[in-house]
Amino acid sequence: MNATIFFQWIGSLPPILQAVAVVIAFAVVVALILFLVDIAPRRGALYTGIRLAMCLLIPFAVMWFFNSYYWAMGVAVAVGALFFWLDYRSRDGAGYLIQLVAFMAPAILLLLVGLILPSIQTMYSSFLNSSGKDFVGFANYLWIFTQSDGITSVVNTIIWVLLVPTVSTIVGLAYAVFIDRTRGEKIYKVLVFMPMAISFVGAGIIWRFMYEYRGPQFEQIGLLNQIMVWFGGEPQQWLLNEPWNTLFLIVVLIWVQTGFAMVLLSASIKGVPQELLEAAELDGANAWERFISVTIPSIRPALIVVLTTISIASLKVFDIVRTMTAGNYGTSVLANEMYTQFSKFEAGRSAALSVILFILVLPIVIYNARQIKKQREIR
Repeated sequence: MNATIFFQWIGSLPPILQAVAVVIAFAVVVALILFLVDIAPRRGALYTGIRLAMCLLIPFAVMWFFNSYYWAMGVAVAVGALFFWLDYRSRDGAGYLIQLVAFMAPAILLLLVGLILPSIQTMYSSFLNSSGKDFVGFANYLWIFTQSDGITSVVNTIIWVLLVPTVSTIVGLAYAVFIDRTRGEKIYKVLVFMPMAISFVGAGIIWRFMYEYRGPQFEQIGLLNQIMVWFGGEPQQWLLNEPWNTLFLIVVLIWVQTGFAMVLLSASIKGVPQELLEAAELDGANAWERFISVTIPSIRPALIVVLTTISIASLKVFDIVRTMTAGNYGTSVLANEMYTQFSKFEAGRSAALSVILFILVLPIVIYNARQIKKQREIR
């Protein structure tokens, strides 16, 4: 039975039986995987035979199920046999280096094809014109830093990466400190973390309704403008008034990322040794001094992870800006401007913007990796 026949059979069942059949099929696959994971490390002729069958039959069965070509089935079986041989050699204490290289090869190949080569191609394209045929040197980069659209996107991106991680981390840390060990802690944390379950597009739509504007003669449907009217003020066009509209967009990402910061920092705070806090209290330190001198240094690795992760998210922000203002009224950022230029068939400018974005992200990634390495060395 190949995939087409199987799915046709599933489709012919009543809806309730379809759900049952899918759940049973999923459970069988998971059980098989768990079984193979359990027996894979064991030694002995029986388990060696099972591993051999696993390496040969599973690739063949998967390719056959999806009705692949015969040569693809043969290649899959050959690759499975190669991996079995490498694993068998390693278990006898030989061929470890070969095994390491072979098992890393698929991941390295995917990185090469999906990341490294496109990055090199993008960097090369950033020195070409809009059609990608003529070499223009640094003209695309000069355009970014000499034209208002490019300068605005760079400046706004820097504002995002300065404000969002800082405010999100501070607010998340405050939530983590004050919500921990309080009655209803789980409910409060769920409410604060809930925005993380919403996509950036969904968050942008929600907050666009919050900022919705109608003329003073109409009834307001935006929450903020309705509050303004209740207090005797005039409704404001929050998303049109520069430069404050950028700050109103930043609020959306802060709202989303605060829950992420709170969860990580709360877990880290719970791991601070109680003995350190008690010793500081015996030395006469008050609650604030204990927090600054004991808690903050103890959760420093978590703070770094939170700050760097949110910083990268802030640099790459696109959905919120595109959904709420499309980058108009001075709110564009690098990712949005990159898309805008690409849609205008300015491939060279779009590539240059992506290179600048990559350059801004790279130091944060390197710093995060170095901090993780230091923590491993300490442990």
